[in-house]
Amino acid sequence: INWYPGHMAKAKRMLEENLKLIDVVIELVDARAPMASRNPDFDALFQGKSRVLLLNKSDLADPATNKRWIGYYKRQGIEAGGVTASAQNAKTTAIRLIEKATAERVKRYEEKGVKKTIRVLIAGIPNVGKSTLINRIAGEKRAMTGDRPGVTKGKQWVKITPHLELLDSPGLLWPKLGDETLAEHLAFLGSINDEILNIEELSEHLLSALRKLCPNALFERYKKLDADTPEGGLLEAVAKSRGFILKGGVYDTERAARIVLDEFRAGKIARVTLEQPPKEETDGKAE
Repeated sequence: INWYPGHMAKAKRMLEENLKLIDVVIELVDARAPMASRNPDFDALFQGKSRVLLLNKSDLADPATNKRWIGYYKRQGIEAGGVTASAQNAKTTAIRLIEKATAERVKRYEEKGVKKTIRVLIAGIPNVGKSTLINRIAGEKRAMTGDRPGVTKGKQWVKITPHLELLDSPGLLWPKLGDETLAEHLAFLGSINDEILNIEELSEHLLSALRKLCPNALFERYKKLDADTPEGGLLEAVAKSRGFILKGGVYDTERAARIVLDEFRAGKIARVTLEQPPKEETDGKAE
């Protein structure tokens, strides 16, 4: 997988060059896989900056797990909240957390008689909803959006109010996918181009994961799939459920694979989160 193409190095340089202008960083992750969809390089890159982390597409994730992730990040000293970038209340949530994260800085400037313009960087991996969030906050389509990785190509400043500006930036990946499970979660979400993956194998793995996470919803969606369906036969069960049959009575597992991925990504199977927050240690003991 060409995971870190040349334009990623260029995007990272652009971010580094603009950081001196930035007051607060909003990082978007996918609420269904907050660990997999969070660039591990960001902690070092944004060190010393006020931080806000938004769990986007939280309406597609498990509500109880959303709360656990938000609590986890807050304990790490990062303001956090759940949003659906396309929904109206995303603007209210984002601005509230921006104001909270920058309150001390704004107050210091006010004491000097200066009305500080807050400059916010929107950061995240490709296809996580950065441009959609900017469009929602701005109230109109200011930034390009798309459902494929890498739609936003260059730097875009967006003036929201006389004293609030947002910087959209291209989705930024990291050089090496070191954890196979997290890499697979990214593929489930569509953050890795489907065209370079084995769709049937990926979908079979997704079905296996969902059978553990949300069996009842999965079996309701695909009636011929159940707890006794053998590993390796899950896609065929989906094809049977939907009547996807080719000439000669062969089940169309490729079509079934694409349907499963599309329906998972659209939240049609269940509200499910693929990852739980890491266990934290308190006074030397795990919580």
